[in-house]
This record gives sequence, structure tokens and C-alpha cells, in this order.
Amino acid sequence: MDYLEFAIQMELDGEKYYLEQAEQNKDTALYKVFTLLAKDEKKHADIVRNYANATNYELSEENAFTEFENVFSKQGDFKLELKEVPDQLDAYRLALSKEQESIDLYKKMHEEVEDEKGKALFAYLIKQEEYHYQIFDNVVQHLRKAEDWVEDAEFGVRDTY
Repeated sequence: MDYLEFAIQMELDGEKYYLEQAEQNKDTALYKVFTLLAKDEKKHADIVRNYANATNYELSEENAFTEFENVFSKQGDFKLELKEVPDQLDAYRLALSKEQESIDLYKKMHEEVEDEKGKALFAYLIKQEEYHYQIFDNVVQHLRKAEDWVEDAEFGVRDTY
């Protein structure tokens, strides 16, 4: 399997993983988030497939991956040992870690590829995953404030909200 086939498979695995998580969270606000992520991963797989087939493709900036370890392979359902059903913050933290793993993987692939078109492709995928990471990081930081908030002023100085 070459790096392009691997990237296509990783994106399809990501799509499948996020769709499974959406189904398990269909009665929560996470359903929409996981569904949008799955759609993005499918779009990325189509872009890489078109690149591999030497057909035209567009690296659009629309928003809502052998020797490398696929971040979605052997990934079980999202659950925590202490909780039967994860809360919203736990799900966003997991998505944040998966996006970071994708960023790291694509950076390594970007270094390995030799042609300029391939470098542009992986640079695009890195940028997309960094965008996803930033979204989840902002959401986690925002939701975490509710856990950290202490009403009594005697507990010290807190960040401005």
C-alpha cells in the first residue's frame, strides 16, 4: 500500500468512525458534530482518490488519512471506563486527540512525498485537520470553563470570561 492508498483508507476509516459515533449519539447535540466530521473525512478521501487517479480535483477551503499507523484503525467505540455514556466534553476531547494524531501523521507523510503536487495535497490535509483541531480546542476550552468556575472570590484570580 502506498501513501496515497493509505491516506484514502484513513479518511474512509475516519468517516466510518465518525458515522458510528454519530449513530451512538443520535439523541444528543454530538450527532451533528460527528455527522459533519464524517462528511469532511469523505470529502478528503475523494480529493486524495482524485489525486491518485491523476484526475482534476480542487483543494477547497470549505469546512463544516504500510508504515504509518492509521489513527482510526482498531479504535473502539467512544466510551470511558468510569462513565457508561460519555459527556459532551469527553467526546470533544477525544475528537481533539484524533485530529492531533491526523495532523502528526500528515506532517510525516508531507515530509515523505517527493513531488510538489503531493506536497500540496498533504499541506492542504494538514491545514484542514488543524482547522478541525482549532474548532475542538475552542469548544473544549469553552466547556471546560463551566467545570472550573468557582463562584466564591476567595478562591483566587480566574481568567476573564
